[in-house]
Amino acid sequence: MHLDFVQNFPLFCIILTLFSGPCCMILSAKKARLWNLFVISAVGVMSAMVLYHVCQSGAPYVYRMGHFPAPWGNEIRVGILEAFMALFFCIIMLLSVVGGARERKREVIESKENLYYVMVNLLLSSLIALIYTNDLFTAYVFVEINTLSACGMIMSKQSGHTFEAATRYMIMSLLGSGMLLLGICFLYGLTGHLLMSNIKEAVAVIAVSDQYHAPLMVAVGLMCVGLAIKSALFPFHSWLPDAYGYSSVSSAAILSSLVSKGYIFLLIKIFYRVIGFEIICNSKITNVFFVFGIAGMLFGSISACKERNIRRMIAFSSVAQIGYIYMGFGLGTTMGVLASIYHMLSHAATKSLLFVAASGLCECSNRKKELVMLKGAGYRNPLAGTAFTVGALSMVGLPIFSGFITKVLFAQAGYQQSDKTMVTLLALAISTLLNVIYFMRAVLTIYTPLTSPSDEQTRTYQKIRIMKYPEKVVIFAGFMLINLILGLMSQPITELCSRGLEMFG
Repeated sequence: MHLDFVQNFPLFCIILTLFSGPCCMILSAKKARLWNLFVISAVGVMSAMVLYHVCQSGAPYVYRMGHFPAPWGNEIRVGILEAFMALFFCIIMLLSVVGGARERKREVIESKENLYYVMVNLLLSSLIALIYTNDLFTAYVFVEINTLSACGMIMSKQSGHTFEAATRYMIMSLLGSGMLLLGICFLYGLTGHLLMSNIKEAVAVIAVSDQYHAPLMVAVGLMCVGLAIKSALFPFHSWLPDAYGYSSVSSAAILSSLVSKGYIFLLIKIFYRVIGFEIICNSKITNVFFVFGIAGMLFGSISACKERNIRRMIAFSSVAQIGYIYMGFGLGTTMGVLASIYHMLSHAATKSLLFVAASGLCECSNRKKELVMLKGAGYRNPLAGTAFTVGALSMVGLPIFSGFITKVLFAQAGYQQSDKTMVTLLALAISTLLNVIYFMRAVLTIYTPLTSPSDEQTRTYQKIRIMKYPEKVVIFAGFMLINLILGLMSQPITELCSRGLEMFG
């Protein structure tokens, strides 16, 4: 079968990012940083070209490694949703890496800065591979690459807190990886295949014949629980606040916005392309996701209300936002999954913005992270204050911002499931109220003037006003623009995601 040259780009993206990791080890910190920015930009451009090609053709395509057919060959499958998600991930990663560049020079030892870019390249490679691969075992391999590179990024800011956070992250993540691998092994034993499309055909036969139903459900349960642990669904979230709260700024932005989304995207693939969404719904596992998703929404928000450290407050907010995504899955409808996909986009853009903005607020407050020490920070650093306010309003769900659209989509999806409508709407209302409490408290704090600023605070205020941060202006503008695009242009984006989801199976 003849392939257009652009159809090779997904493979080029994986290979380029995978080999760029070791290349950064032999480069200086400056050259590794420039190469990393080039790689992310190049992958983003290629992903945009692939997205345009697939939208024009109107059909997904399969790329066979070495042109070997199953079961000997490995495959990449590309549709609208995959190409769009790859492009979006590249944009968020580029903004996050550049947005935390100044802080990273202080937080990461200069002699090990090039190793940081090794981790960033490997992380991007694993995310792109999880998006495109059509082979379940290949997905597991890149899940492990994702885990190790994320752990390295947490430890890049070497302190007691980050070592402890990285250890807890590794323990929980390896537990999730082990369960995922066991599920894949059981599924391979039942079907004899590793390619997702072949597994789905075999699973359909098993479902019709009603043979091996119990082993199939065990395999599905293991894979779902494994990925739920890795994506920090309540109650498997204990590693998240420290990992996000104490790591470097760019690491927190990337980890909170992208890493868990890669695992969730793989879970959507398992739903649609490996098992079949109808079988997943009939298994009642969606009901489990629904219960724990709502529990995560409420517990994460309550924990954020109690938190007095702004970084940890934002991290606990991520627990609640992951709960939103799993609640959408738990509704067991295509509309629910679509709402979860849109929330993945909204959360990725907003949470990165909040972490980078919070860093700017702490920087002008003698690097203190406690809310009580951030009084007046919005005046001392107007750019970061504005960006944080925009991110907070989006999380609350104010119209024109992306968070409003996701809550509307979840409400619409809830109406399609009459037995879950009231619970869904009540959970959305309570969670939104809690979001208002802790995010608006933070916004009011940073805009509360200091009554008697000390000399040290006065000098910091003067320093922030004099210093110029041109790259920060671009980064904050980029994040806020993405938020507004998701909030004001939701119709074409939801249609694009809907078309991609139709191709997904």
